[in-house]
Amino acid sequence: MIYILTGGPATGKGTRSDILAKALDIPHISTGEILREVSKTNEDIANKLSRGELISDEVITQLLKDRITKEDCKKGFILDGYPRTLSQVDLLDDLLNELGRKITKVIELTAPDELVYKRILERRQCSKCGKMYGIDFPPVKDNICDDCGGELVIRTDDTKETLKKRIETYKANSKDILEHYKKVGLLKTVDSSGHPERIVEEATED
Repeated sequence: MIYILTGGPATGKGTRSDILAKALDIPHISTGEILREVSKTNEDIANKLSRGELISDEVITQLLKDRITKEDCKKGFILDGYPRTLSQVDLLDDLLNELGRKITKVIELTAPDELVYKRILERRQCSKCGKMYGIDFPPVKDNICDDCGGELVIRTDDTKETLKKRIETYKANSKDILEHYKKVGLLKTVDSSGHPERIVEEATED
C-alpha cells in the first residue's frame, strides 16, 4: 500500500495522512519532516533551509529512499509533500521500480476557497510545542494547548496575502503532476470539507 496525499493549503493533508496511516498501520512520511530532522545533523541542508534555498530533487529522493527502505515501511506508507515536480514524479517512479513497489493511489484533497481561508485565518499554533489547532480540531480551553499548556498564537505567515500566493503556487505547480497521475489511472479527487475520519473510506474504496 503506497498512498500519495496532495492538495493545496489547508486542505488537511497532514491530519488526513495521520488518520489514514493509523487506520492502515503504515507510517505517514512527510519530506518536510525528513528535511527538518536531517538538518539537525547536516549543516549543508540546515544552511540551505535557513536561507530558503531549494534542496535538489536527487538529494530529497535519496533521503526518501533511506526512509522507505526501513522496516516499518514494509507494509506500505503514505507520502505527504512529495512529489512536487514532474522531475520528482519520474525519480519516484524509478525508485519504486528499483524497489519492486507500486503506487496504490494518489489522492488530491480539495476544498472551497472560502473554507480554506477560514481554516487558515482561524488556526492557531502552540508557542511551545508547535501543535496546530483549528476549526476542525479546536483546543479544549481557548488559546491553551491541550498537550503542554502553552499559549496558542497566530502564525506570522497566516495572512490573506500569503495564502492567496500559496494557493496560486500550488495550482500552477500541481497541474502537470495531477494530469500525469490522472492519465495513468491513479488519481482520485476527494472533497476535504467533510469530517477528516472519512478519508479512510474514501481512500480505500474503488
